Amino acid sequence: NNFSFKFIRCEFLNSKVLCCLLWPLMLLHQLSHSKPTFTHLQLDGLGNEKMKLEGELRNMQGLVEDFKNKYKDEIIKRASVENEFVLLKKDVDAAYMNKVELEAKVDALQDEINFLRAVYETELRELQSQIKDTSVIVEMDNSRNLDMDSIVAEVRAQYEDIANRSRAEAESWYKQKFEEMQSSAGQYGEDLRSTKSEIAELTRMIARLQNEIDAVKGQRANLEAQIAEAEERGELAVKDAKLRIKDLEEALQRAKQDMARQVREYQELMNVKLALDIEIATYRKLLEGEESRLSSGGASATIHVQQTSGGLSSGFSGSGAGFGYGGGYGGASGYGGGSGYGGSSISKTSVTSVSSKRY
Repeated sequence: NNFSFKFIRCEFLNSKVLCCLLWPLMLLHQLSHSKPTFTHLQLDGLGNEKMKLEGELRNMQGLVEDFKNKYKDEIIKRASVENEFVLLKKDVDAAYMNKVELEAKVDALQDEINFLRAVYETELRELQSQIKDTSVIVEMDNSRNLDMDSIVAEVRAQYEDIANRSRAEAESWYKQKFEEMQSSAGQYGEDLRSTKSEIAELTRMIARLQNEIDAVKGQRANLEAQIAEAEERGELAVKDAKLRIKDLEEALQRAKQDMARQVREYQELMNVKLALDIEIATYRKLLEGEESRLSSGGASATIHVQQTSGGLSSGFSGSGAGFGYGGGYGGASGYGGGSGYGGSSISKTSVTSVSSKRY
């Protein structure tokens, strides 16, 4: 009965050891499959996010380069337009000065015409007054018959004809000069108006270009702010990814350490299981031998089972028959007429003694 109790106890311990072995293996299998998968998923997500941010950064840099090129082109166009404006302003200033000079000449010629007209009228009045007030003393030759009235009328007609021709020539010459100056002034006025219209058009173009330049500057500032923000987000994402990778590596290291510890525990439990299997086998052999001796009627027998840190050894000796059995990393058994022994070693220390006597 004592043997049966110990045999049942060994079977219970064996089942308990099997449960203890299977549970860590299940946990280890679940840990080894779940944590690397989660780690790889996080790393893949971070890699995709990094690639997306790098693509956005390259697009932003391309837009910035395009706007920089457009800005440089607008600056070059503005410089050329400003140069054209300066040249046109010089031409306008020259035309305006020429116009002022011509207007001054026109005024001077008009004053000269008025002055000459006044002089002519004055001379004409003086000449007419002299002709009216002239007293002619003529010695009459009675032998001749002179018509003084006709002579005076003829002289007066000649002087009036000369005065009319001179006045007509002067008026025609001054009129021609005045018309030429008016045509020149009209031409310069047209040139001035066209130049003013060109200046107004250039002013509007410069204002439009200035507005476009201001808009491009604003877009450039916005893009630079967006690029800085994207770089900052990228740096934060990279730092976060590095921290996550570091945490995952630490978790993986801890998992490896836990795995190693569980492997060691598993090895120890396997050693314990092996020892229990050997002990169960020993008890089974003992029970079979005891039953055979009980059936055949034998002498007393003593069995010693010793389990040390290096292994387990068992032996059996008796007067009628003897056998030994050992198991572990290595095993041996023997049988003889007088005695038998066997031995092996496992990593567990225990001593079990069983005695049985029959008379």
